[in-house]
Amino acid sequence: MQFIMPDSEGESWYFQEGRHFSTEKEPTALCRCGLSRSKPYCDGSHLKEEWDSAITSGEDRIMDEVEITEGQRVTLNDNEKYCVFARFCHPYGGVWDLTAASGDSQSRKLAVREASMCPSARLTAWDNRTGKPYEFIFEPSLGLIEDPAIGASGGLWVRGGIRIQREDGRTFEVRNRVVLCRCGHSRNKPYCDGAHAAVKWKDGLEGTPNGETLPRSVASAKIETH
Repeated sequence: MQFIMPDSEGESWYFQEGRHFSTEKEPTALCRCGLSRSKPYCDGSHLKEEWDSAITSGEDRIMDEVEITEGQRVTLNDNEKYCVFARFCHPYGGVWDLTAASGDSQSRKLAVREASMCPSARLTAWDNRTGKPYEFIFEPSLGLIEDPAIGASGGLWVRGGIRIQREDGRTFEVRNRVVLCRCGHSRNKPYCDGAHAAVKWKDGLEGTPNGETLPRSVASAKIETH
């Protein structure tokens, strides 16, 4: 579990781990219709309950149709269709204004941090000097996003370049950070589009934030360009 944790102003600021779930069973089937009684695992409810399973994302890539904000030291790519409503982009005036002011070192650090904290990569900050994106170094891993501030559970956070493959063998774009829908309500499946926030979907899993954090401060952020 990955809990969205606030700063002193109540803004989304870092993730904190909670309960862990086993994936030792091969293969491990995880629920994405939102209806399983054995979450996070699939129990076959998608076969009996009504839900829209259609894949609607097409063949789009995260760099397609991005809006660009250019600053002196940082450029921000923004593909709004991948917004998962995690709100890490809001503090200190917002990542867009911080990017525009990235000639200032503190604004630059905050812009890079806020874009890099976006779990879906809707937002990506690029170093204008090297032409490379800033990214956290993730080991291949899965996280169940929990958002106590809005009383909802978020999507499945897929990190570290894990391949996501269709039933017919075609592969979606491989990325360092992706969020997949697990409430069943997204209109951009298999990706999360923040619908869980609108419907206040909860997975019902017990757990508290008591593990490692990603990260609390700009100084502790392990962000590199690639």
